[in-house]
Amino acid sequence: MESSSSSSPFKDDILKGKVALLTGGGSGIGFEITSQFGKHGASVAIMGRRKNVLDSAVSSLRSMGIQAIGLVGDVRKREDAIRVLESTVKHFGRLDILVNAAAGNFLASPEDLSPNGFRTVMDIDSVGTFTMCHEALKYLKKGGIGRDISSGGTILNISATLHYTASWYQIHVSAAKAAVDSITRSLALEWGTDYDIRVNGIAPGPIEGTTGLSKLVPDEATNKIEEYLPLYKLGEKKDIAMAALYLTSDAGKYINGMTIAVDGGLWLSRPRHISKETVKELSRVVEKRSREEATTNRISPSKL
Repeated sequence: MESSSSSSPFKDDILKGKVALLTGGGSGIGFEITSQFGKHGASVAIMGRRKNVLDSAVSSLRSMGIQAIGLVGDVRKREDAIRVLESTVKHFGRLDILVNAAAGNFLASPEDLSPNGFRTVMDIDSVGTFTMCHEALKYLKKGGIGRDISSGGTILNISATLHYTASWYQIHVSAAKAAVDSITRSLALEWGTDYDIRVNGIAPGPIEGTTGLSKLVPDEATNKIEEYLPLYKLGEKKDIAMAALYLTSDAGKYINGMTIAVDGGLWLSRPRHISKETVKELSRVVEKRSREEATTNRISPSKL
């Protein structure tokens, strides 16, 4: 297996013996999470609708020495979810980690977005996430099929920061990801209590080299985004994968019900309308005025 010690803050065997199923794990951020899970000891199954993408991803993973299988399926179809989960457990003997990374997105103003288009994104992101979680419960819960009786598994839902405030042309995705975050919190409460399953999320920001960035942000707007980022740079797919490793490994064993924003602080940011130099000058004026007023008050007869 290709060593990750030179480029990862985690030990190579941090997920040794674990089995992970990742929806949307054959491309983009999902594939990076899949490959890093494999490099750190996990066996991986990836679920997606396009067989050619799955075949290419599995071939690449196996070339790294990672035990991997690809399973064609649509998260919107319960029968596909059941079949893929059964196949994963049949092949590897157990399931420890479920990552819901399948998503749909496109730019559309609310008045131009059809109810069907809105529903499609909700079905993939929100209903699909719940469907996969619902059907995975019997495998992930404490004492579930193939599991150690003493502990439960882990669920990781890939979300977004769009709904923290509001985002242009993203009403459908904002609504869907808000629902995903709610699912994360509710399952963390109920399944954490009843079945010892940890449920967390990651909300990625703009990540370079992804289809999402190229589809949603025109080239001419990329530099403008970087100006707004507190860290002044786009994220890398590996940044999301490292957060995923943290949350699904024992390193994050006491974290439950949290959706962590991995976006360089972008969702907190606003355009800087006033320069630092202007602010300093204004501050000096205010300080000078305050000193003058204090001096005047000290010598004013009304104060004697």
